Amino acid sequence: MTRLMLGRTLERICKGVLLLCLLHFLIMMILYFDVYSQRFDLFSRFNNGRNGSRNNISSGHHYYYYNLSRPNGTMASYLATGEQLGISTQPETNQTPSPKPLPPCPENPPGLVGRLLIEFSSQMTMERVQKENPNVTEGGRYTPPDCRPRWKVAIIIPFRHRENHLKYWLHYLHPILRRQRIDYGIYIINQLGEDTFNRAKLLNVGYSEALKDAEYDCFIFSDVDLIPMDDRNLYHCYDQPRHFAIAMDKFGFRLPYAGYFGGVSGLSKKQFLKINGFPNEYWGWGGEDDDIYNRITLNGMKVSRPDVRIGRYRMIKHERDKHNEPNPQRFNKIQNTKNTMKKDGISSLTYKLLEVRRFPLYTNISVEIGKPPPRPFKG
Repeated sequence: MTRLMLGRTLERICKGVLLLCLLHFLIMMILYFDVYSQRFDLFSRFNNGRNGSRNNISSGHHYYYYNLSRPNGTMASYLATGEQLGISTQPETNQTPSPKPLPPCPENPPGLVGRLLIEFSSQMTMERVQKENPNVTEGGRYTPPDCRPRWKVAIIIPFRHRENHLKYWLHYLHPILRRQRIDYGIYIINQLGEDTFNRAKLLNVGYSEALKDAEYDCFIFSDVDLIPMDDRNLYHCYDQPRHFAIAMDKFGFRLPYAGYFGGVSGLSKKQFLKINGFPNEYWGWGGEDDDIYNRITLNGMKVSRPDVRIGRYRMIKHERDKHNEPNPQRFNKIQNTKNTMKKDGISSLTYKLLEVRRFPLYTNISVEIGKPPPRPFKG
């Protein structure tokens, strides 16, 4: 009886071992065929990929293959890139995520200083100014890197024989404008020759030439000898035409009269076109700023101004320029603004462009603007 039970037990053990061997054999065969099929699939797909890579790419499918024959390989090492197999893994369209849009620039920039010390006794050079403003690009252009300004501003300066004044103007204004988060370009409109100076016509030229350079929608017109004494006097456009230089030192830091619009002013493109730009027929010194003031009021607009404590300016002292003597006809012309502004302005502007040169801190535009008409003979 004991032998019989022992025999049955041994029989069961043998059957169990046999089943385990069969199971082990089956598992080995499955693994063998699985590896073989993947390796075979690698070569078949590789050949198909070479023959039909264009169809694969155009349909947007990208194949990845595994090389399981490499010893000690990780799963990452088994991954074959499209570049290795001659198939591009990059889609035809650019999938680079678009940059996050910049926020609007603040109405009151946080980096402003306020009241500034302005002096003209120290020696000034263009090299020094350029080192002070490394972020200003060729042509005197600057855009804030961290915010989106509301206005794109062209600053236009009528010019002739004022190189020393220009150095001081650039020295002070570039840092001010950058602190104000202004997107701007600076244009020096140089009247060549020694004929009578015409400030307003040069400003019209600056408007026309600046628009060839960029899509400006705001224009600041500034004399080269006027420096703001407070950087809170923001150089951009407003709902109404803006007069910035309301308190010059030469006038005792007061507005000389209610209709004064000289020195530094600003108009949006829409406002500028509404008044037909500036008059072209004021040859010599004086009168054109009063004509511009008349154009503004006659077209139903009002002049806006900063607080008198902020709109203070210092003027670089100088002798009156030659060929810029007071215009004896200015008073008669001012009285006729209503009759002349429709036909005399940006719509009637003519000039000859001679040269455009882009310097590191500004764009210089040299022009010929003609001569004043002969004065009527008094007999």
